[in-house]
Amino acid sequence: MIIEARFNGPPGSGNGGWSAGIFAEAYGVRGPVEVTLRRPPPLDTPLTLTDGQVHDPTGALIAQLRPAERFDDLVPPVDLATARAASAAYPGLLEHPFPGCYVCGPQRADGLRIFPGPLPDGRTAAPFRAPEQVRLATVWAALDCPGGWAVIGAGRPYLLGRITALVEALPRPGDECVVTGVAVTTEGRKALVHTSLYGPDGDLLGRARATWIAR
Repeated sequence: MIIEARFNGPPGSGNGGWSAGIFAEAYGVRGPVEVTLRRPPPLDTPLTLTDGQVHDPTGALIAQLRPAERFDDLVPPVDLATARAASAAYPGLLEHPFPGCYVCGPQRADGLRIFPGPLPDGRTAAPFRAPEQVRLATVWAALDCPGGWAVIGAGRPYLLGRITALVEALPRPGDECVVTGVAVTTEGRKALVHTSLYGPDGDLLGRARATWIAR
């Protein structure tokens, strides 16, 4: 496995959701998978997955994977117009801890450009147009940042620590989808968030629950 450089999150490391999705693809377990990131995933570096553990060439532990129990946590959908309106108020357009992030970075014309903005009830929402090439990791990536932006604030960056995702179906290239996120609890430096991805017809494509950790 290799996390290519263009799939970065923070500078010099892989986007958490994309990286976890790549690991989950290689893991090959049907149903929900839990991925715990132990180190920032390195870019353009051969990684090996053995017995649910991802290591770099030095033997350092990068991530741990295990099958998870099916979960029913959902963040309710919104219509596309509402998602677009929320996205226009995306805080990351003004201040972003990692503006080059492949998923939510405003500086990435070649990224997924998912800009989750706030809804009046505290959720986040954003439109998401599926790229020309769609794979399992694409959905994991889309389920990542919208949850983080439910807790990220000015001068308060968070990083993904653990994510459990269940992918029901892949969007078709070009599909305009909607992703929603919500913060469930915060305790100290940790925040538990949920995200859901819906297709153009409102069908659920994937759901995730994740732990984000304040830097």
